Amino acid sequence: MRWQGQELGVADAAALPGLEHLNGLVQSVTTPEFAGVTFHEVLAKTALNHVPGASAMPFDWTVNPYRGCSHACVYCFARGTHEYLELDAGRDFDSQVIVKINVAEVLEKELRRRSWNREPVMLGTNTDPYQRAEGRYRLMPGIVSALTDSGTPFSILTKGTLLRRDLPLLREAAASVRVSLAMSIAVFDDALQHLIEPGTPTAAARLETVRAATEAGFHVTVFLMPILPHLTDSIAAIDDALTRIKAAGATRVVYGALHLRPGAKQWFMQWLGEQHPELVSSYLGLYPGASATAPKAYRAWLAKRVRPLLRVHGLDGRAEDDHPRGTPMSGLAARADARASEIVTTSRGRASAVTTPAEPRLF
Repeated sequence: MRWQGQELGVADAAALPGLEHLNGLVQSVTTPEFAGVTFHEVLAKTALNHVPGASAMPFDWTVNPYRGCSHACVYCFARGTHEYLELDAGRDFDSQVIVKINVAEVLEKELRRRSWNREPVMLGTNTDPYQRAEGRYRLMPGIVSALTDSGTPFSILTKGTLLRRDLPLLREAAASVRVSLAMSIAVFDDALQHLIEPGTPTAAARLETVRAATEAGFHVTVFLMPILPHLTDSIAAIDDALTRIKAAGATRVVYGALHLRPGAKQWFMQWLGEQHPELVSSYLGLYPGASATAPKAYRAWLAKRVRPLLRVHGLDGRAEDDHPRGTPMSGLAARADARASEIVTTSRGRASAVTTPAEPRLF
């Protein structure tokens, strides 16, 4: 184990660029069980992040206990955020993970403020709160408890099977606040998944987590995102994905085409050139210049493939851009009633919590 930066406020000449004066840096840690990954433990000043009103995201508040992610998904839209720390959006994003070790304590204090209106909070919209680091740092139980105790509804989106560890706590939370769970599964082909998401659990393992959450009484949404042009957008691939999602017990699917934001775009195109050079020209045509989203015509073509298959499999679902935010959406708390939850009665006779209204949804 290697320790660095023991003194707060003191420049560390051996630190990575951007971390020499990182506010609140406690220490940097490497351990054998996380080979190739360095954890930079920091003391956060804030936990709640307010989403700018002009954002396309349909929520106002997030909590991100980690920055950087060992899932190492080559397409991850959050890669560019690592550049704010003067770290690169490629290898550094995968291997230099910032850990806010006091995030639960700070969050608890923020939620006690009289100005807090118990608006819904999203977890997992930037980097994954159940990435492998969570097995070491166990930040999520404290976060969940703080949100629950304050009466704040929340949603979790993850690729991590570690979610199963906290299902008892989440079920308890859902008895008093609205709790929504979603699993992100983009690639169902094991070989491709290993290449493009090398640090993630397999699709099968994530589907087992969906099943476990369903058996715990949750209505689980699966994010079938991103759908990759020419790689996972065939009818056969989509049908196989929806068949397996339905079998796992999920009730809803949100789907969308690949985004290639700055930082992620360069990293993804480098990967594509190495693994599928025959597709580079096609992707340059779909995502020319600084374009980050697939063309409207492609998204419409994709919808014509996915929507009929959703109906065939009896799944509720929508495209990610079916309900764009467009304008500021303050006051989400009034629309996401904190008295409701996502718990339902299961076939095994488990007692249900409060009835969930059809709208609004945090996903």
